[in-house]
Amino acid sequence: MMSAPLALRDVHNTLAPSWWPLAPGWWMVIGALALIALALYALRRWRERRRRRMNEVFDRALADAATPAAEVAAMSELLRRAARRRDRDADRLQGDQWLEFLDRGSKRRDFADGVGRLLLDGGYRREVDPEQASALRELARQRFLRWMGVS
Repeated sequence: MMSAPLALRDVHNTLAPSWWPLAPGWWMVIGALALIALALYALRRWRERRRRRMNEVFDRALADAATPAAEVAAMSELLRRAARRRDRDADRLQGDQWLEFLDRGSKRRDFADGVGRLLLDGGYRREVDPEQASALRELARQRFLRWMGVS
């Protein structure tokens, strides 16, 4: 005995899942992205504040100097303090070794062969050319900020 053929029903696809509410995994991805964006924003603000503070430290030290020779001495002191962040014995270097250390990592030799030579004896001179001190100021500021990690 044969049974009657079974009647097949049409196959119906289910409805596509709704995009809202999002699955928990998507909420975690959105939260992680928000945390990363917040961390990057906070890091950027911290770096900007630190750069501003280091510029103020540099400017305040030079504002206290009454003469260009005193400015050169202040720049030398600031650079020696910043150099300790690179090498703990760097502040003990003298003469051309100090200038070579200042030029290390730079393509140009602005300290050893340029206006940076003023650091060797400029703080001890009676008179220093204000233009030379001004040129040294920008060079020293760049190196100071770089060594303090804000450039």
